[in-house]
Amino acid sequence: MLIGLNTYEFSFSSCIAVVGTTLSAALGGWDIAMKLLVFLMVFDYITGFLGAVKTHSVDSEVMFWGGLRKGIILAVIIVAILLDERVGNTDPLFRTMAIYFYTGREGISVIENLGILGVYLPPGITKALRQLQKKGK
Repeated sequence: MLIGLNTYEFSFSSCIAVVGTTLSAALGGWDIAMKLLVFLMVFDYITGFLGAVKTHSVDSEVMFWGGLRKGIILAVIIVAILLDERVGNTDPLFRTMAIYFYTGREGISVIENLGILGVYLPPGITKALRQLQKKGK
């Protein structure tokens, strides 16, 4: 047994490692595009919650469906990977398009949430996110 780990901690850590590795493989790896998308998804969820707190409109049902929507986005990326494999793409064309599309959407949503919170963003960031959204269309 490792020093400092009891059986419960070891089992929990092992389960997290298995789930993380499986999810990473299903999503086509953990490259910078996927990191950016997941970061924006989490940041969008947090800033959306903070915006709802600020406007006194926190709704658990809206939060539930927002979280579920993010899970569906990841499922769409898995479908895009399967499509890439099915048509024999050597490069992840459909995966990349899906990630760019959803990165743009999540980025625009973050910008909207930050606007509600009164946070200014440099125009270069908003322009880059809008370009990513257009690439996905």
